[in-house]
Amino acid sequence: MSRYPMPELKDLPEDMRQRILEVQEKSGFVPNVFLALARRPAEWRAFFAYHDALMLKETGSLTKGEREMIVTATSAANNCLYCVVAHGAILRIYEKKPLVADQVAVNYRKADITPRQRAMLDFAMKVCLRSHEIEEADFQALYPHGFDDEDIWDIAAITAFFGLSNRMASFSNMLPNPEFYLLGRLPREKKPQ
Repeated sequence: MSRYPMPELKDLPEDMRQRILEVQEKSGFVPNVFLALARRPAEWRAFFAYHDALMLKETGSLTKGEREMIVTATSAANNCLYCVVAHGAILRIYEKKPLVADQVAVNYRKADITPRQRAMLDFAMKVCLRSHEIEEADFQALYPHGFDDEDIWDIAAITAFFGLSNRMASFSNMLPNPEFYLLGRLPREKKPQ
């Protein structure tokens, strides 16, 4: 699987082990990224601290689904299998649309998304592929869709952070967990009451 062996959960520092066990409890499995990056604890902590600051924040107008949409579209542009599959699964769940992740990954311009989301992804893709060309007109195009300068920073920061993540996943041959492929594609079974 990965070029670099993943450490055993039992061998990790307690704070990391607890975080991974919480994720496992919630999702039913341990996403490979948690163990693949755990070989370097200081970097793991920094990575997940920034991830959480960007993806779990409760301020700004970006929804959780829109954040995952940015990750899925830009990860596809960066050819990152892990992030497209993993974050595509989360996108399907947040948006409650089983087809949206595939559409966004292949061609967001044809996806079943809102004009606001398309403007957001136009900007994210420019940051991803041609950030040196960003100019005032790019900001002006986002304002009519309800984005402010802080939201625009979030779009760019998510794009840039996952550019790092995409490259780490790709060079190390980090593969998505099989569980990600089906998440959000089929209706969940209702739990007996």
